[in-house]
Amino acid sequence: MSGPHGPFVLGVDSGGSGLRVALGGPDATHPVGTDVCAEPVRTGPGGIDAGHLMEQLLPAARRLLERAGPGASVSAAVIGAAGMATLGDQLRAEVPAALGDALGVRRLALAADAVTAYAGALGQRPGAVVAGGTGMIALGTDLTAWRRADGWGHLLGDSGGGAWIGRAGLDAAMRAHDGRRGGSPALLARAEAVFGPATGLPGELYPRADRPALLASFAPEVAACSPDDEVAARILREAAAHIAEAAAAVCPRTPDPRSGECEVALTGGLFRMGEPLLGPLRGELAQQVPQARVVPAAGDPLHGALEIARALAGSGLRLPPHPTLLFVPGVT
Repeated sequence: MSGPHGPFVLGVDSGGSGLRVALGGPDATHPVGTDVCAEPVRTGPGGIDAGHLMEQLLPAARRLLERAGPGASVSAAVIGAAGMATLGDQLRAEVPAALGDALGVRRLALAADAVTAYAGALGQRPGAVVAGGTGMIALGTDLTAWRRADGWGHLLGDSGGGAWIGRAGLDAAMRAHDGRRGGSPALLARAEAVFGPATGLPGELYPRADRPALLASFAPEVAACSPDDEVAARILREAAAHIAEAAAAVCPRTPDPRSGECEVALTGGLFRMGEPLLGPLRGELAQQVPQARVVPAAGDPLHGALEIARALAGSGLRLPPHPTLLFVPGVT
């Protein structure tokens, strides 16, 4: 960092749990300061609400700059947001000018949260990242183009993610309740302990706007049952197969010429399940993506936003710009 007056870079991570903002120096590894806005940015008919994002972002950024010292300024900013690829038209149309007017930012990128997860995990190296939480998405690049697999939401995909595992576990519970094949008494017992009588589960689940999160909340129960319950263990093996399929789809077709390998990082709360999921996943990756070398994620999506901002500020952006995944105004 060049001193208390900057230049600084700004990183933003906007997701379902709220907005996180970080201020960092152009060369520093860790943020100078962070701020959290607990209210998630609204999504409406026009997609992600640019005005609501700016209402939260600007006060947080100004607080961080005030703490940094007199005259502190921002040379580059990156906003990573869940849904940016499909719901980010309003952000791309309005935020660059608004942020420039408010903070004087002239170098800016708007990124899908999968891209900031990638940058947080692998930096600007070629490879692949699987981001697993309630949903599941895989993203890979050879630094010339992006490859994406899944991330299509719990109705169309997110196969192997938390909501997928939770739904499969509840399906097995209801099968046990009915006496159908494929049921798991152990999962039925856990479902009734968590949600109440099985017959009340449809009324608990279907009216909820946060159905994916509610489904995902049951995934740890599946993992907990898996050592002693073959149905739960099978669900996690199938999840591992789906995750490995997505990784195989996005790994660069030309591995690292020095090692012949493709670095694959796993990031997100899904993988905190530990060995019940990671054990089968290692086996599936070895079979489906033999060139994969699983590496630890260096940081989270907020660190990834700062990583991209630092690249814009000085070292040069190596990750490929993209109209929706990594939008850099003025760059096609």
